[in-house]
Amino acid sequence: MAASKKSSEKFQLGAKIKEIIFSSQGFPIFLSFTTLAILFVLFRMKNVEMDYTITKTNREIEKVILDNKELKAKKARMLSAEKLRKLAAAHNLDQPKQDQIIVIP
Repeated sequence: MAASKKSSEKFQLGAKIKEIIFSSQGFPIFLSFTTLAILFVLFRMKNVEMDYTITKTNREIEKVILDNKELKAKKARMLSAEKLRKLAAAHNLDQPKQDQIIVIP
């Protein structure tokens, strides 16, 4: 008898909840909260996706900055006076005369 009383109470409680939710006043409220919950989840997912995109872009920027530093170091090595003298000697070039030097601003 106790089991049937509990099941009838659950049934009455479930019926009461259905009655409130599907009533003309409760349904718009239920629908509004459901819509807000779905929008919250969607915006949160979009936020996480944007964070991943930003992190990936920042990593790419750091990689490009590192590549740029390496290229600047390589350029400095290639344009060093010692390297240029070796290249000039390898190609049988002489020191330029004063009138051959052109300064580019």
